[in-house]
Amino acid sequence: MNAQPKTDTRQKPIGSGFKAASTSTDVIKGIDLSGKTAIVTGGYVGLGLETTKTLVAAGATVIVPARSREKAEKYLEGVENVEIETMDLMNPASIDAFAERFMAKNEPLHLLINNAGIMATPLNRDLRGFESQFATNHLGHFQLTNRLWEALKQANGARIVNLSSRGHHFSPVVFEDINFEKREYDSWAAYGQSKTANILFTVSLDEKGKADNIRAFAVHPGGILDTELTRHIDLTDPIFKGFVDENGKAILDPEKGMKTLEQGASTQIWAATNPKLENLGGVYLEDCEIAEIADTDKGTPVANEVAVRKGVKSYAIDKENADKLWALSEKLLG
Repeated sequence: MNAQPKTDTRQKPIGSGFKAASTSTDVIKGIDLSGKTAIVTGGYVGLGLETTKTLVAAGATVIVPARSREKAEKYLEGVENVEIETMDLMNPASIDAFAERFMAKNEPLHLLINNAGIMATPLNRDLRGFESQFATNHLGHFQLTNRLWEALKQANGARIVNLSSRGHHFSPVVFEDINFEKREYDSWAAYGQSKTANILFTVSLDEKGKADNIRAFAVHPGGILDTELTRHIDLTDPIFKGFVDENGKAILDPEKGMKTLEQGASTQIWAATNPKLENLGGVYLEDCEIAEIADTDKGTPVANEVAVRKGVKSYAIDKENADKLWALSEKLLG
């Protein structure tokens, strides 16, 4: 008999008072972040930019590490209380250098939003030979979070938000072949694996951090086509039927996960700031709510099915898988 996955009973809705169509403005209402410091990776485009603007409007100082400083300065022009730094998630030395600059300030870090990512890219490897989606979406953020740990402890109430996706339904973490060296490369499977890794990382992070009042959450923002995440995707492909109309314009239907940027950023803002989530963590959120476990669907979905597949797969919140991924990540990063 197969052993049942060791999952957390906290993975169930708590009655947030918000819904799929709620916006970042809705969920930040009444919350004062004056004196708080946040880091938002990729916080200068798409969901990251919306998140940065929302946190700043609530009083926070936001630090935005960006691969292209010039691009970040362009998109963040006019946004106050933002500091732009240089960092590339595919470059370990760049991550260390950014973290060292921040840690030298000896200041607390209240919010770390690991928002940056890539999706369904052609096969690419970093200088270490790691597959690019796993390297960027998981390993880079794993390294960054660990380097910033003492500043998160100093906050005495920090939250970490890891941007995952319903795309985790595409694939578990295939520990036997993380880097697609033995199997044929599939861009969606690689994306799904990296998004499952984001959730498993959250499970371990929360377990390791709660004694120091650091809590971690994984988030599905929604299917938002108005971001740079889609730059490697052909929206005329049949798999996106139902996402765009006959003119190629994005269809909006929040209940099915197809959202505006403001609706998409709402769940990560809720995760980062809402008092109802105090004493909770290690859970996967969608539509401004803790998602339920969803193991009733059969088979691996194609892309256009993911939008309507709600919930979190049990393999993504399995504690043994989470521990295994943590140990592997430490080994890969040396």
